[in-house]
Amino acid sequence: MNNSDTLDKLRSLKLYGMFHAFKTNLEKGSIEGYTPDQLLGELVDAEYEDRMNRKINRLVDGAKFRYKASVEQINFNKDRNIDRNQILRLAECAFIETQDNILITGPTGIGKSYIASAIGHQACAKGHRVIYWSTPKLFAKLKLAKADNSYFKEMAKIVRAELLILDDFGLYPLDSQTRLMLMEIVEDLHGKTSMIFTSQLPVSAWFEMIGEKTIADAVLDRIVHDAHRIEAVGESMRKVRPKKIDSLESIYQ
Repeated sequence: MNNSDTLDKLRSLKLYGMFHAFKTNLEKGSIEGYTPDQLLGELVDAEYEDRMNRKINRLVDGAKFRYKASVEQINFNKDRNIDRNQILRLAECAFIETQDNILITGPTGIGKSYIASAIGHQACAKGHRVIYWSTPKLFAKLKLAKADNSYFKEMAKIVRAELLILDDFGLYPLDSQTRLMLMEIVEDLHGKTSMIFTSQLPVSAWFEMIGEKTIADAVLDRIVHDAHRIEAVGESMRKVRPKKIDSLESIYQ
């Protein structure tokens, strides 16, 4: 067996996990220590892990998260009213299988976006397609899409998601066009796709923020009923700047 040829063939077939595992074993001189079935098993495991990691990386890149967030780094200080057990249950992502929604509310800077992004990263790790949007930016993009006839293309991207994260929901009052877009998104995703909303406004203020009674009733009936709620409290985490930080994300946890 020509090991160099084998490596070339593995790489040409894009079996990168097998390629790197086989190459590492050759360099260590450990090939002879394996039985044929053991070597095959290790190469298959390496290929599987490599493909899964690349899939997760693609899902994370495609989600366009605001933060590189993790559940392990969430600040569960008791003064913030964030239930560790609730977050850990949600991080298992069973809510996506049942198409449930999550509503995260609290004052500015409390870490709502970070929590949403952390759950979103967990969803990607479990193979779910996630899309993250700042709500004002999403509606601005959709309005432009209306003007250049790419609206249905943009909506199709949203509908393909298994989890849609709408950050900063209710940051600005909704105009008539935005209300209709929100209604269309919620209607298209209801019962098919889970949604996470983060908002500075309490859920009780969403009806007035949406503005038009009929649409507000329809939207809230679809997103609030049986939703998981996280109601964070406390001062802005941006005020608590550590003396030394490794990354900007640690400010917002």
